[in-house]
Amino acid sequence: MRAICVFAAAAALSVCAAAPAAAADPPQGAIGNVEFVKNLPGMKWATAINFIQYGDRDVMYAAGRFGLKSFDITDPANPVALDSIDNEALRLQGDPPVDTDDSDGTISTYWQNEDMDVDTERKLVFMARDPRSFQGTTRSDTSVAGVYIVNAADPENLGLTTFHQLPTGHTTTCVNGCQALWTGGPATNNAMLSEWPGGRPIIVTDISDPAHPVTSPQPVDLFRDDGVTAYSHDVQVDAAGVAWVSGQGGVRGYWTEGEHYDPLQGAERTATAADPVPYAGGEFEHSAAKTAFMHNSFRAVGDEAGDGPEAGHGYDPSELILATEEADAPPDCNNLAQFSIATLEGSYDGQGWTSTEKHKFRLDVVGTWNPHKQEGTLVNKTIYCSAHYFDAKDRVLAYSWYDQGTRFIDVSDPTDPVQVGYYRPDDGVSWAPYYHNGYVFVADHGRGVDILKLQDDAFSGREVVAPPPSKRHLRLAARASRGLRADPVLGWMCPLPRR
Repeated sequence: MRAICVFAAAAALSVCAAAPAAAADPPQGAIGNVEFVKNLPGMKWATAINFIQYGDRDVMYAAGRFGLKSFDITDPANPVALDSIDNEALRLQGDPPVDTDDSDGTISTYWQNEDMDVDTERKLVFMARDPRSFQGTTRSDTSVAGVYIVNAADPENLGLTTFHQLPTGHTTTCVNGCQALWTGGPATNNAMLSEWPGGRPIIVTDISDPAHPVTSPQPVDLFRDDGVTAYSHDVQVDAAGVAWVSGQGGVRGYWTEGEHYDPLQGAERTATAADPVPYAGGEFEHSAAKTAFMHNSFRAVGDEAGDGPEAGHGYDPSELILATEEADAPPDCNNLAQFSIATLEGSYDGQGWTSTEKHKFRLDVVGTWNPHKQEGTLVNKTIYCSAHYFDAKDRVLAYSWYDQGTRFIDVSDPTDPVQVGYYRPDDGVSWAPYYHNGYVFVADHGRGVDILKLQDDAFSGREVVAPPPSKRHLRLAARASRGLRADPVLGWMCPLPRR
């Protein structure tokens, strides 16, 4: 029986006790206000997770360089593997053979589906294919991008409905009740780079008939970076139906259905997925987001209002946008690659669409957080740090920071986010966490999928004091990142597989 150390915030002391015989052994590393439940083996390179309910049966879908896997998590502490779609099934004509051995620095697999979406009604899973899949590049005329549509009507018998080729593919998101997809990511060849030299916009695909997708000839989210079309990275749809697009030049929201006032046209009109109506948003002021590259975002409204900042701190919570700046940052994310909260005030008249290099518009940032000077953060050249994906529940964000682990951040006061929990396994590279039915599922690029529970006292607003990472953590984190390389265009903003 190994000792479990839980770090008490109030006394800033570690208390160790013998683990009960029935408890899962936690990994080596630092754990504060978090209970380790289980790790799913064989899931290395996990990048994204989502869930579909089948009556009383709860099913998790996990995507990564291994492809797609389904698990029955009706009992979350004891997941049962159901089925998978592996790399061989995802290979297209012309793709090189599958190679998952990264010992020589080369690899050939599916990539990346960083933000997997699902249609819970029609039981479909959407998997974005980045042009860098199977040793492709962003400049090759033969590299293929697009979206796989997976039939998940029976989670024990998954099947590919179709692959739909697109000019881009890195993330794909449902809009309008999964009747359309908005797909973002890198271009697939030099011709597209010459057409969109600042980056790729959002590609819109009608999937009302999933077996026969139809892509609109007109992309959306153009001219996002002070009048220049730039990289549209990912989309999150809030509870009011506004689709928020994050990328180079900040975060901008769109209505995709219904009648709305268009501030650029000065009139009411019908919004559609292929012709959305601008709502609000823009680039964050640079003292908080110096690179201007925003990775993902969240606005707490409607039935999700209780998951974001609370009222009474000088701002209307519905007018706050929470967002990730991803960048190649210092090992402690000092003043770069951080989490920011900005107010949308002053952006409802299209300012984020009319901003230019000469006449810039910026959102005011009201609060930020990063691991710099936080207990447990190590300043060492072997550590890779950047804010990445987060999920929100009861005003606490579960937030991935790559080698700096998964942090739990209380955003009740948007001007003063506070860490209340911490999970940093020595061999982990935290990619994306997900709240689900009282648990937190973490897609970890090094460990696979970890299942956690945030302890009740983590919601007190007290700051967790955690110890620094061990020497073993440094070795394992370096090993887990060995198969990655810098993107030739974006650097380390999104690590890529070495070829």
